[in-house]
Amino acid sequence: MIRVLVVDDDFMVAKVHSSVVARQAGFQVVGIVHSGAAALEAVRSTRPDLVLLDVYLPDMSGLDVLRRLREPPFGELDVIVISAARDLDSVRRAMRGGVFHYLVKPFEIDALRQRLVEFAEHRAELAELRSVGQVGQDDVDRAFRSQATRTTRRLPKSISRDTIELVERALSEAGEEGMSAMECADATGLSRSSTRRYLDHLVDVGAAETLRPRYGAAGRPERRYRSVPA
Repeated sequence: MIRVLVVDDDFMVAKVHSSVVARQAGFQVVGIVHSGAAALEAVRSTRPDLVLLDVYLPDMSGLDVLRRLREPPFGELDVIVISAARDLDSVRRAMRGGVFHYLVKPFEIDALRQRLVEFAEHRAELAELRSVGQVGQDDVDRAFRSQATRTTRRLPKSISRDTIELVERALSEAGEEGMSAMECADATGLSRSSTRRYLDHLVDVGAAETLRPRYGAAGRPERRYRSVPA
């Protein structure tokens, strides 16, 4: 069983996430806590394999908790950040901290289920490599998961790899200013509704982020998206 600690300041959100974990075959919830200090203590006492970690905690940033988890006396464990923090600095700090994935709130519950499936598969791959001992480059490539693999693996229905690459290319060319769904639709030739679906998917998997809305020509705020560097 993969032992999971859920860390979120919102009691209801923590309950929902723990329910998803508990219903996933091969996973077991070993604790639910709501602060950074409680998270560190729970890691010491429950020794989880995986932590679902929020960034916005009442006593310290979840990213500071992540940094502490990489220091003694804590052992090896994996982390999936689940947070409303959409700024590039938070994403980069999480990546530098070696998180398995970064889920941006709000998201579809299926996105969390899928990350759990991917994590279980990843652990199985590492266990297989560990039994072999020395590994070759192909084995190393399997162990290291690129951002592109995370984005396109086990795609939801109505999401295609080719279209994801098209939308990602448009976002990359837009640079730091990002682009609205309408601008992306014009650049890719997709319908606005399809474009928004793909953009929201990229945000869900951590390959894009949303920026502060701007007011468009009609006086309405436009939601803008920007690519997140791998």
